[in-house]
Amino acid sequence: MSEGRPGHFIAPIFIPNLGCPHKCVFCDQEKITSFSGQKVDARHVEDVLDLAVGSRAFARKTPAEVAFYGGTFTMLSEARIKDLLGAVQPYIKKGHFQSIRVSTRPDALDDRRLRLMKDYGVLTVELGVQSMDDEVLSLSGRGHSAGDTARAVQALKRHGFKVGIQLMPGLPGDSDVKFRSTITQVIKLHPDMVRLYPAVVIHGTELERLYIKGLYEPLSVDKAVDICIESCTRLENEGIPVIRIGLMSSPTLLEKGQIVAGPWHTAFGFLVRSGIYQRRIAAYLPEPGEAAGLNIYLKKSDLPLIRGYKNEGIKWIENLTGAKVIKVQPDDQIPAGTIKVKKV
Repeated sequence: MSEGRPGHFIAPIFIPNLGCPHKCVFCDQEKITSFSGQKVDARHVEDVLDLAVGSRAFARKTPAEVAFYGGTFTMLSEARIKDLLGAVQPYIKKGHFQSIRVSTRPDALDDRRLRLMKDYGVLTVELGVQSMDDEVLSLSGRGHSAGDTARAVQALKRHGFKVGIQLMPGLPGDSDVKFRSTITQVIKLHPDMVRLYPAVVIHGTELERLYIKGLYEPLSVDKAVDICIESCTRLENEGIPVIRIGLMSSPTLLEKGQIVAGPWHTAFGFLVRSGIYQRRIAAYLPEPGEAAGLNIYLKKSDLPLIRGYKNEGIKWIENLTGAKVIKVQPDDQIPAGTIKVKKV
């Protein structure tokens, strides 16, 4: 039920494709979420929030938020916006939730709806930006420009919203150079948070047809991980947190044949985070031939990161140093992101 960072409870309400003026080449939100947006009304919102408040993960001591994910929230009718946000108000008044977040397009903002959302307690607006390259946006059927994104971020900040930006490396026409430029431009906009979703080919989408015709080549998992490691590092070095990396799993999306090609991995975000960690600790490791064995000491919370997915992190250390990792031992006197190495 909850989704979000540790200590931050989020009750997600999915509204796939609602309000969207058209479908982008990569998109099938109903398949990604295993849910039809047409079912969403005030009663559905109440059912989701009742379930959230009654869940074991819910705790009034932690910040709690209601999030409308998917769709283009600001292109819904004002009546429907009021219906959905109005259903949340009793839960905010009781102190169960402190804020609301919604998702929308960069070209779908107007002052009237922004004021309306502010009045109903919306704190965060996430923009489906995907790229800051106009050619990539055109080839992906987005229907908006990089300029629309810049103006949208300015408008949201002017109204006092927190701003999230969602990006998709590996779209048609994208390249390493173009995505690095996208990250550079996003850093200049300085949003409050970013999500990274490498493009995946999903069955039934226009992107699948382009892939079958040989007109589109998706990123490999390794390439996508490298791009996200670099992008995440650059963003977070500028104080912009990356709050999610990689598509969420859902029962429908995981059905055989639904993911046709591209950098899909159930632990994609962990691959990126452990890769970032490996780059940070490389300077603490001995050169090849300096030791036959290694004892490594680190903060307990870093243990999963140093081990990596299926212990690949340990193998990486052994291949890099030529030494056998004998022991990995927690020591909370050691700062996070660093290690102490004893040669054996």
